[in-house]
Amino acid sequence: MDRTAKADLVSTLNGVFASTSVVVVAHYKGLTVADMQKLRSQMKLAGATVKVTKNRLANIALDGTDVASIKPLLKGPTLLAYSSDPVAAAKVAVDFAKANDKLVILGGAMGTTALNPDGVKALASLPSLDELRAKIVGLVQAPATKIAQVVNAPAAKLARVFGAYATKDEAKDEAA
Repeated sequence: MDRTAKADLVSTLNGVFASTSVVVVAHYKGLTVADMQKLRSQMKLAGATVKVTKNRLANIALDGTDVASIKPLLKGPTLLAYSSDPVAAAKVAVDFAKANDKLVILGGAMGTTALNPDGVKALASLPSLDELRAKIVGLVQAPATKIAQVVNAPAAKLARVFGAYATKDEAKDEAA
């Protein structure tokens, strides 16, 4: 890599670190190319990205960003997983690490908060942004449904009472 390519990579990484919600750092020593491709595709489906870069360049790119707390983790063969959704990268990384023991989660950062491996696992156990949105919509719709049921209940009861009287009157007429 020449100097301009390195400078471009550092500026790109700096922009990524400045704009993402969460960064997960993991060792990937021993993963095959097929495993890495599988990890990348799973991250992409979740709206996250995996990047393998030189630790020295990543350290330079981390300067001045909120996630600079991950600098001590950048030793050895590390990969960076990041996403704008605060849960996506952590969730995919933890799930992949469960299935493949060669991916070892070292920690990460969520904004200015540094995360140890247990913190990343706890973050991965939270519902995603889309799941939270669905729950909120469900909670908003539930009262409206209940209000409609309460409003319609008296009319339904009246209809049943009138129906009962009508059948009672018909029974009297037939008996007479």
